[in-house]
Amino acid sequence: MKLMIKHFSELSTEELYDIIQARVDIFVVEQKCPYRELDDKDRNAYHIWLRDENGIIAYLRTLDKGVAFEEASIGRIITVRRSQGYGAVIMREGIKFALEKYKTDKLKIMAQHYAKGFYEKFGFVQCSEPFDDDGIEHINMILEHNVRP
Repeated sequence: MKLMIKHFSELSTEELYDIIQARVDIFVVEQKCPYRELDDKDRNAYHIWLRDENGIIAYLRTLDKGVAFEEASIGRIITVRRSQGYGAVIMREGIKFALEKYKTDKLKIMAQHYAKGFYEKFGFVQCSEPFDDDGIEHINMILEHNVRP
């Protein structure tokens, strides 16, 4: 297993294809949610993923302050192989990277509501009422610097 961290401008065509394919497979196909997966924020993102000889295992992207939220943020969090701890690994790496890279004391995520408990394990707390985003209930969550994983 290998951890990869690259800015959009550093991604090879093949890496970008693999990332998009994994995200679409989960967010669009598996969740039966036709929406605009490519939202132009990718160009400003650092893409972080775990891979092995078979491809992407887990993925997320980080965004600086002002790109998606006032705070720096993490998004598009997926695990291709579930129930093996890869989601926790990618979250720890993403949080560590974003806090250091963006020199921030806060991170925000827009989480699918059903996954609230997963994100709470990393110190995120709900900071909005549930809302609909493309037919799926979401909440905003925030991580304060003093509760780093």
